[in-house]
Amino acid sequence: MSDTTSTPSSPTSSASTLPSSAPSPELNTLSLTEERIPVSEADIAAAAALKAQANKAFTSHDFPNAARLYGEAIEKNPNESTLWCNRAYARMKLEEFGYAISDASQAIKLDPKYAKAYYRRGTCYLQTLNHQKSISDFKKVLALEPQNNTVRSQLQATQKLYRKLEFEKAIELEGEKNPVDRCHEIIAEGGCELDKAYTGPKLNVTDEGKYQITPEMVQNGKTLPKRYVWEIVLGAYEHFIKEESLVTVNIEEGVTCDVIGDVHGQFYDLLHLYSLTGKPEPQHYLLMNGDLVDRGSWSIEVILTAFAYKWLYPKYMYINRGNHEAKDMNSTYGFEGEAKHKHGDQSYKKTNDILSPEGRRRFFVVHGGLFSKDEVTLDDIRKIPRVGRQPGQQGLMCELLWTDPQEALGRGPSKRGVGIAFGPDVTKRWCTLNGVSGILRSHEVRQSGYQIEHNGLCTTVFSAPNYVDQAGNKGAYVRIDSFGEQSYFQFEATPHPPMKPMAYVQGGLGSMMM
Repeated sequence: MSDTTSTPSSPTSSASTLPSSAPSPELNTLSLTEERIPVSEADIAAAAALKAQANKAFTSHDFPNAARLYGEAIEKNPNESTLWCNRAYARMKLEEFGYAISDASQAIKLDPKYAKAYYRRGTCYLQTLNHQKSISDFKKVLALEPQNNTVRSQLQATQKLYRKLEFEKAIELEGEKNPVDRCHEIIAEGGCELDKAYTGPKLNVTDEGKYQITPEMVQNGKTLPKRYVWEIVLGAYEHFIKEESLVTVNIEEGVTCDVIGDVHGQFYDLLHLYSLTGKPEPQHYLLMNGDLVDRGSWSIEVILTAFAYKWLYPKYMYINRGNHEAKDMNSTYGFEGEAKHKHGDQSYKKTNDILSPEGRRRFFVVHGGLFSKDEVTLDDIRKIPRVGRQPGQQGLMCELLWTDPQEALGRGPSKRGVGIAFGPDVTKRWCTLNGVSGILRSHEVRQSGYQIEHNGLCTTVFSAPNYVDQAGNKGAYVRIDSFGEQSYFQFEATPHPPMKPMAYVQGGLGSMMM
């Protein structure tokens, strides 16, 4: 972000160990097979003991160790289908849905009537937006367990969601009116007047009748009327559309910039975080690195606060798009249901239409990571036509939002089932090609809130402490000064009102996604 060439500083406290389970050795040596491998009685007993340890780790929400221990048990006894199915569940908790699908598939090959394995694989397909395969697996569960009404209701909800998404795609192809234009039309027609019962802080009104944001409005803390919601979103939109898909931000002497990772609708943690970082101002910028919404049940409050800051301080507040700032993810993970519940259908359409996969110079700040090919340049990113576009499941925009670093050299399959994994050599080549000193990214839980990887060239920061009320991780943010030096700050979760994560997921699917 700075134009200096200094390398990242040492962390102020020890970085976390990777909370994600590494690819288990047997995945590299064993293909998925129905064949039984000879196993001694001693190895069967050892596998059972490891399974008991893994179960205890899982119950304690120590999902990385649970996945590791199930993997060690599998090495002892690869014929036991429950070990594969249990490891799939641990990997689901780590959001490693691609790996979990492989594990569940092996469990099914070993036991074709294993209903729980079909259910977990179907849930993974749902998490990765492969709705047709999810529906197929849920149907297989019902064929094995016809009286399972829970799965029946989840099948119906998934079918309903799939039909809805397909209908929306068809509408888009037919040329549905731009949500921005439609909002302006409704306002002009008098269809979104300010609720007269509202008594909170007011937006300023110019002589021309246009609204202006105020600092008091950002710190409001009250439920906003729909008209103010629309004005905040439209106000931020006017600044987003003026920015390129790659934004260069120079940090001058005496200026700092805080990079904030995933927040995921944890509004009360965001308020605490802002109390630590301070608000955006001429000497201090904020950069929110995507995944503001979904999972947490205060996503609308999170994104409206960020948009209000963008409207008020457009040169000091920056917002990157994450893989959860996308229509298909919002339909699945709760933001769509929440936004419609709180402020109506058109409000949801508007908020979903404006985020961009922006990068930042000096350090390339991106939600996910790097690419499936080496030759991608900053100019290629700058030219991405992102306004009004969805990231999809492939291509540059998708990879910017979905990919993850790996310890191994080269590139590998994604543990999520979308995008790829990239090694330290890939990072070094890309940074050298593009003349940047390192990558700052988010997208993954880190137990200490952040982790420095790839020989200092890749830093992950995650800012949702005790993610979905169960991960037990710290949150963190990274502060960068004009010399390119990085400092790392950690914080704990803040108590919030008694509402579960993903409370607004549609069709009763929320319990499946936890």
